[in-house]
Amino acid sequence: METINLSEAPSKGKDSNRRLARTVAFQMLYQDDLNSGSREQFTESFLKQELSNNEPLIRFARTLIDGTTEKKEQIDTILTDVAQHWSLSRMNVTDRSILRIAVYEIVFMNTPKPIVINEAVELAKKFGTEQSASFVNGILDKIVERK
Repeated sequence: METINLSEAPSKGKDSNRRLARTVAFQMLYQDDLNSGSREQFTESFLKQELSNNEPLIRFARTLIDGTTEKKEQIDTILTDVAQHWSLSRMNVTDRSILRIAVYEIVFMNTPKPIVINEAVELAKKFGTEQSASFVNGILDKIVERK
């Protein structure tokens, strides 16, 4: 999995930096989905390294990681209800991790829904398969419609 270095990213303000924090949060949750329990061991050092010790970004990424983990059961219920014909185990690990973060932001945070969907689709384009972006977009659109 590709890692992101904050110093190499173009600086476009708060939204660009939050994209980096979301990417790092996604990477940690993806890793934990593949190797359960790895998150506790590596999160802090990974956040500091990848987000260049930027405390506001580290806090945001940690909020996404911890919140998504804490609310995973509720998030998975929402995904299962919306993703007709797709069990969570059948979903690509990348797509499932992206969706979990996005659902957490949509349901439990005050992030504007269009921003959440856009950010999730961008992660899917970068890390997923050719179909990931449209799959993620479709699931999140359904969740927003029902909310």
